[in-house]
Amino acid sequence: MNTVPSCPQCAMENTYPDGALQVCADCGHEWSVNASADVPDEPAGHVVRDANGNVLSEGDSVVLVKDLRVKGSSITLKLGTRVKGIRIVGGDHEIDCRTDAGSFMLKACFLKKV
Repeated sequence: MNTVPSCPQCAMENTYPDGALQVCADCGHEWSVNASADVPDEPAGHVVRDANGNVLSEGDSVVLVKDLRVKGSSITLKLGTRVKGIRIVGGDHEIDCRTDAGSFMLKACFLKKV
């Protein structure tokens, strides 16, 4: 019995082989049959990287690589300030964290993973 794989995009079973690829006649999506066995190197979704290109994840500890002045305040976050337990959020400022000076939203390009 020959089983036809369903389309991973639209879940329809109207697919056919085209060389090394499978093609969905309904939505036009093409994929490799062996691609489902591959494991991606990076997590799916939005990947946040620090100043050195390391992938940041929830709960990591980071260090500031530059003095940052807090807008609307006289507070300056100093170079080398260690931040523990970061949270990844969407938007322009990807990192939500808490320091001794308070809670802040920071850009990942000013952080280095510890």
